[in-house]
Amino acid sequence: MSEPVATSGIRRSLRWRIVMILLAALLLILIAFHLLHRRPANRRPAAQVVTVTAASQGDMPEVMAALGTVTPVATVTVLPQLSGYLTEVGYQEGQEVVKGQFLAQIDPRQYEIDKQQAEAQLAKDRASLAQAQADLARYAELAERQSIAGQTYEDEKFTVQQNQAMVKADLASIAQYELDLTYCRITAPVSGRVGLRLVDPGNYVTASSTTGIVVLTQMKPTTVQFTVPQDALSNVLQRFGAGTKLPVTVYSSDNTKQLATGTLYAISNQMATATGTVTLRATFPNDDEALFPNEFVNVKLLVDTLHDAVLVPTPAVQSGAPGDYVYLVNPDDTVSVHKVTLGPSDGKNTVIMSGLSPRQNVVTDGMDRLSDGARVRVAAAGEPGHRTPAAAPQHAHQYRHAASAAAAS
Repeated sequence: MSEPVATSGIRRSLRWRIVMILLAALLLILIAFHLLHRRPANRRPAAQVVTVTAASQGDMPEVMAALGTVTPVATVTVLPQLSGYLTEVGYQEGQEVVKGQFLAQIDPRQYEIDKQQAEAQLAKDRASLAQAQADLARYAELAERQSIAGQTYEDEKFTVQQNQAMVKADLASIAQYELDLTYCRITAPVSGRVGLRLVDPGNYVTASSTTGIVVLTQMKPTTVQFTVPQDALSNVLQRFGAGTKLPVTVYSSDNTKQLATGTLYAISNQMATATGTVTLRATFPNDDEALFPNEFVNVKLLVDTLHDAVLVPTPAVQSGAPGDYVYLVNPDDTVSVHKVTLGPSDGKNTVIMSGLSPRQNVVTDGMDRLSDGARVRVAAAGEPGHRTPAAAPQHAHQYRHAASAAAAS
């Protein structure tokens, strides 16, 4: 009986093994079927969030920016015309004076004495001339009667001429001393502001002095001198030569404050070969004296204005292997590299001369990892970066106002 029981156990164990093998084979078949028939995973990259702006039309001023220096119309070092002690100073340091106003006085007494001596010498020479003229008249009567030698009569003529010359010399000396007395009283040659006093009363000044009595600077009107590159000179010459008054706006050295508005009035006649620039000069009324002599300022010259130009924000413009381009947003939410030709820019907006039409959307932010054909998603309102309309230059009206003011002046 033990043999049938053992045989039955072996068969039962064999059946369990066969069942386990079949189950494992079925499991492997199911896994293989799943791997062979599953759909491939979608590996499309996620859309990149970008800021999009529509190109617009507007006016763009063609502005040339440069660094300038406030250059007074007149800076005069008042020098003494003669020597003497300075007895009086008639101004306060930093005072505004007008042309002809008294500034300083040199001791005039020595020149008054010299003038008196010259006047005395004139009186003496006039008396000698009168005596010689009387003798000449008497000699003329005697010469007609042949009562004297002819040489005596001729000599008397020369004596009269010598006395006449001496009288003229005396008159010239008196005029010179009168001029010296005028020079003793020093007056302002131009209207302007006096600087710090260079000589105090009691000092002896000389005509050979180079320091001078004081420096006088004309404050208003004033000018600003600046340079432009030779490549941009042709447009300026064309407009300036046609009689157009080109507005010039001056800003502070940190470019945060507008100081004055004037017009271009002079262009230098030579190009600086070392820098390839030409010097221009603009005039300003400077009634408020906001422009200080020798101050460094930022200058913006309005050359012309482009009307109805295609404008995009300046950050939308990229430069690379294709040249100048923008990322154009397509209707299927992809972007394409779009080559453009650039025009003038005011820093905030740039003119697109060709390659773009108004109301086309371009990417202005989030383009670090963009490429041609990349998928994008426009940022929603409140999300970092969102669709905004392109704005016309905010300060275009400012230059139009400056141009109208320049034309009126």
